[in-house]
Amino acid sequence: MTVRTFKPRPGITLAALAGIAATLALSGWQLSRAHEKSDAKAQLEAYGRGAAVTLPATQIEAADLLWHRVVVRGRFEPRYAVYLDNRIYHGVPGYYVYMPLAIEGGERYVLVNRGWIAGTGDRARLPATKTPAGAVEITGLAFLPSKRFLELSGDTVQGSVWQNLTLERYARAVPIALQPVAIEQESALDDGLTRDWAPPDFGIERHYGYSFQWLALAVTIFVAYVMLNLKRS
Repeated sequence: MTVRTFKPRPGITLAALAGIAATLALSGWQLSRAHEKSDAKAQLEAYGRGAAVTLPATQIEAADLLWHRVVVRGRFEPRYAVYLDNRIYHGVPGYYVYMPLAIEGGERYVLVNRGWIAGTGDRARLPATKTPAGAVEITGLAFLPSKRFLELSGDTVQGSVWQNLTLERYARAVPIALQPVAIEQESALDDGLTRDWAPPDFGIERHYGYSFQWLALAVTIFVAYVMLNLKRS
């Protein structure tokens, strides 16, 4: 009968301990991120049940209004409009129309995602966008345009057509003072734009999946460590 004894070697033991510690730490970090985003989602739902908060003309901190429903009054400035390219709605390619709103009572603007519009079929010709000439009242969700994108080319801005957008990038491109949040417009206007917004994706399930993968890797390292150090007597 073959008898196996456990004879761990110091080098393998240290490597295994380091690997297990690192993967468990990463698993715990992903789990904590999932919990943080669960709390953020619950907070967003609570904000949605409350009254809209007035966005002032004075500068704010992004954290104060992020994911709140806000209301603001002002005038759209079409000169600095941006068309965010490759936005698909019900299988139709088009654009999100971003336009700054000059807030009444001050000199500061807030960037508004006014909605979706279909493309013309000609990349060189943008669709016509109706913009109210006077003051309007806008309600919507205060958010930050995503930073999660992969750019395969540095050619991401072609005039008013952009492939990706962040507030930092937009602020560098325009000569106006901006609030540190954007607004996803919900209020109806007779402008032909579609505002059928999906709820924000916090990626909670993704973090749980990553946590499980790191935990599984820790178990794999432990099993491999044991098997490598079982020797036949």
